Amino acid sequence: MNQNRREMLKIGSTAFGGVLMGLQSEVKAQTQSPEANDSVQNVQPLVNPLGLRFATCQFKDGKAGRIGIVLDNGHVIDVETESKRHGMKLAFGANSMLSFVASGDSGMAQMQLLVAKAAKSRVMSVPVNQVKFLSPIPKPQSNIYCVGWNYLEHFEEGKEARADKAVSTYPQSPVFFSKATHTMNDPFGAIPYDASFTGTADWEAELAVVIGKRGRNIPEDQAMNYVFGYSAFNDTTVREVQQKRHGGQWFKGKSLDGYGPMGPWIVTAAGVVLDDIRIICRVNGVEKQNGSYKQMYFKIPRIIAELSRGLTLEPGDIIATGTPPGVGYSRKPPEFLKPGDIMETEITGVGVIRNIIRAET
Repeated sequence: MNQNRREMLKIGSTAFGGVLMGLQSEVKAQTQSPEANDSVQNVQPLVNPLGLRFATCQFKDGKAGRIGIVLDNGHVIDVETESKRHGMKLAFGANSMLSFVASGDSGMAQMQLLVAKAAKSRVMSVPVNQVKFLSPIPKPQSNIYCVGWNYLEHFEEGKEARADKAVSTYPQSPVFFSKATHTMNDPFGAIPYDASFTGTADWEAELAVVIGKRGRNIPEDQAMNYVFGYSAFNDTTVREVQQKRHGGQWFKGKSLDGYGPMGPWIVTAAGVVLDDIRIICRVNGVEKQNGSYKQMYFKIPRIIAELSRGLTLEPGDIIATGTPPGVGYSRKPPEFLKPGDIMETEITGVGVIRNIIRAET
């Protein structure tokens, strides 16, 4: 990523603080129906006012999801509608987050301009509780990259519970695996539960990184230049399939349809202070996981450098960076998700997603 591009992500909305640091609008949680968009409890001001939030939304017209800019005042700018109103020809498709991320400086400059116009004039924005949030990247262009055992405590807690005892010492390089694209789920979407197959469904709250520029063999000291932003993610997993079927490899147990909720939005890199981040999971309101970025063994620069060795990363690629201790299968007795449970994943300073476990009929 060139210096110009990095500055764009840093600058974000410096000149537009009036919009981003405006009045907060409380949106009541509705845990009975996590697919409803008032499940967004509120839109907290960004940790760093230089950042922006980008979501893929379904607006009142009911058309296919398109990009929205989520403001601190609890409203969402419809990028397609506002750009047309101002006679702005976008450098990307307004219905594609992947297109926007790949558009680089030109696309980001246009987004900044829309926020600037919002600060000066009436905009066609709507409250977050009148918008349906889809996954920021509903159809990933490739499998979701994931990091295993990125917290020492998580590695240790699983030793006794793991079926495969072959790995007893902590790896010297990041452990990578992937989740299929169909695992992607909306931030408030239901996670399907098949009683004949998913009796050991487990939670794994994670910070997701969205890549901003194509890169291969990325040096560790330049890796953060390739980060577009961050989102909340849950690497929901069926333990019995992960550990005991298919030779003990992880892919299938991690890759059931809908087992990767993400969102509600992507916060640009400038809006996040990584050292302040906590990764939290609650089930039915009870906290199960609470770890910090500081506890990650392999930090994001190392992850990107290792993953990109001989492997090209593309704009919009997603990397789930690992889960802290507190997963269900290592508890005594083990705990697993069941129909009706509400799984909440919070990345402080980034966002909260909430998903109900729903039995398939």
